[in-house]
Amino acid sequence: MTKKDGHRTLSRRERQMMDILYQRGRASAAEIHQALPDPPSYSAVRAKLRVLEEKGHVRHQEESLHYVYVPTLPRDTARRSALRHMVSTFFEGSVEQTVAALLDLSSANLSPRDLDRISQLIEDAKKEGA
Repeated sequence: MTKKDGHRTLSRRERQMMDILYQRGRASAAEIHQALPDPPSYSAVRAKLRVLEEKGHVRHQEESLHYVYVPTLPRDTARRSALRHMVSTFFEGSVEQTVAALLDLSSANLSPRDLDRISQLIEDAKKEGA
């Protein structure tokens, strides 16, 4: 795994920890440990935080004799990077296949307003591509 790949690729546990940090904005290792489902040991959480820091996903600040961790990228930037990775990995880079899967997955939950908004996004994309 190259450094570039390591920067983007997160394990399941690392993704869970990043989700907690994005939801809270900042958290200590103890807070992350408490929030994790089926948590590993506290020392394992601290080790994973060090790995996330080495990969460039988090940074720490010292507060009251302990570290508080914060994400280094805005959530929107991280979301786009993860989405690009998902499209590439699971949908062979096809946006069409990705959108089709999302619509199939959530079609029962889409309101007419949601569908209108999606249609408008498609129309806007057609105009930009022309």
